[in-house]
Amino acid sequence: MAMAWVPGVRAQDGSIRLALLGDSLTAGYGLAARDAFPARLGAALAAAGRAVIVQDAGVSGDTTAGGLARLDWVLGDAPDVVLVELGANDALRGLDPEAAYASLDAILTALAQRGILVVLAGFKAPRNLGPEYTEAFDGIYARLAERHGVPLYPFFLDGVALDPELNQTDGLHPNAAGVAVIVGGILPTLLPVIDTARRD
Repeated sequence: MAMAWVPGVRAQDGSIRLALLGDSLTAGYGLAARDAFPARLGAALAAAGRAVIVQDAGVSGDTTAGGLARLDWVLGDAPDVVLVELGANDALRGLDPEAAYASLDAILTALAQRGILVVLAGFKAPRNLGPEYTEAFDGIYARLAERHGVPLYPFFLDGVALDPELNQTDGLHPNAAGVAVIVGGILPTLLPVIDTARRD
């Protein structure tokens, strides 16, 4: 059963509030709500014995700059942990990797200033953009994780990207089976952060 999240009010029952600051991949583009990442992640966390309220703060088409622009709105719901899943649209549009780095750096700085725990999800640029661009883009996430000392899940679509069995017909967005793979992959990175938040 999904737990209610009352905006602007901290949970009083010991539950951890996890916000998913992302794009269409966390928003569940093309999927029923029950099959989308927020619901599947919430179910996996519950199965792992963690009381977590998951806030879907994913906006389809969002870039790193867009995520930064609406960060204050997300923080108004007082999350304990934020999963930052941004950058796929920057890469698809061939935007400057250093601009993406700057936006993500500002997001991570703001979260740290508020004492909010973070998991950073990385992305890889499409290989058709050339080796110089892909090397520059792919590298921003490890640089950010080191700079801010936050856990990094190196590639959000690990095990899913380019697999037609795990993606919708557009080849970009995971289907329900693909979401299950993503949840299974990222859970070991996320659980220790959830447990740290529980102890704080």
